[in-house]
Amino acid sequence: MESFTALELFESMKNGEVFLVVDVRNESDFNESHVEGPSDFEIVNIPYFDFIEDEANCLAKVPTDIELKIICAKESSSVFVATILESHGYQNLSYLENGFQTWGDLLVPTRLHSNGYNLWQFIRPAKGSCSYVLGHGNEMFIFDPSRNVEFYNEFAAANGMKISHVFETHLQADYISGGPQFEDVIYAVNDEDFSWAAYEYYSLADEEIFTLSGGYQVQVIHSPGHTPGSTTFIIDNKWMISGDTVFILSIGRPDLGGQVVEWAKQLYHTLKTKITVLPDNLMTLPGHFSCWKREFNDGVIGKTFGEIIELNSNIYSIDNENTFVEFIKDNMQPQPDVYSEIRKVNVGVINPDSCKQKEMDIGKNQCAASAAQQ
Repeated sequence: MESFTALELFESMKNGEVFLVVDVRNESDFNESHVEGPSDFEIVNIPYFDFIEDEANCLAKVPTDIELKIICAKESSSVFVATILESHGYQNLSYLENGFQTWGDLLVPTRLHSNGYNLWQFIRPAKGSCSYVLGHGNEMFIFDPSRNVEFYNEFAAANGMKISHVFETHLQADYISGGPQFEDVIYAVNDEDFSWAAYEYYSLADEEIFTLSGGYQVQVIHSPGHTPGSTTFIIDNKWMISGDTVFILSIGRPDLGGQVVEWAKQLYHTLKTKITVLPDNLMTLPGHFSCWKREFNDGVIGKTFGEIIELNSNIYSIDNENTFVEFIKDNMQPQPDVYSEIRKVNVGVINPDSCKQKEMDIGKNQCAASAAQQ
């Protein structure tokens, strides 16, 4: 019986391979989060307890003429189910090594630029989120890291670089940031979001410039709205790391802090005076995505700012503050209860154990102001 890694599963999706995912976790866990990716594939949820209680009925739900990829929470249950299937003549099957959490933590790096400096996008499929790494010589900057700090450290070492700065575009609510966990780095964030943090940090200033080795510049733009401290970073006048302010298919929702009208007005002002004045040819690199089919292109989540304005003309054409506020109200979605707890983790106010943090960190982001059209 063979196994596969989370990265191999993603590559199978990316390559458009034909297979059936048999997710044997319980129904509530499956409904909260399950594997998705850049191509369509079949998936079925059959809890492994059902195989114990009614094996024949479960077998009837699993076809014999397609490759099977079996997934459970920690690995042992998928091995158990795979063994049952093998005993009934199923042959083309494998299971996910170390279970679903490895999918939850998976980061897929893609190099975006290599002329002079290197810029990578790290896609996290399970969260629909992106972090970014900028490097030159032996120095590396990181933007919006996930909690998988070990992966970034190993990536830096493999590329002969040392992480000097870690930047946040805002106080994350939908996932636990790895930012505070890095050692011997400058952790650069905005006071408007992090003033209540239980640790020391470097306070970003609007229009501040950071210079990477080699003279490459990163400009800071305070862009409040999604949160009061939301920040956009412009790299080399070519790339916009937009965090949760600009998405490819929407904008960041300004209601997560419970101050819908006030924050929506901030966001409207930000878009009109700080964002739409930026060049259309800036390649925009968002903090999140919501639709693989429309946003994942040649392995990258990103479009020029001009393309994004065109895709979201219904939003960017709004020229009245009150109309914008009403648009936000009309598109509001319920905020997951765990978001308030994740914020506390990210400022160091609470420190749940590792298992609890993994549990909190599961589930797709819900940070857009309007749902993407699938």
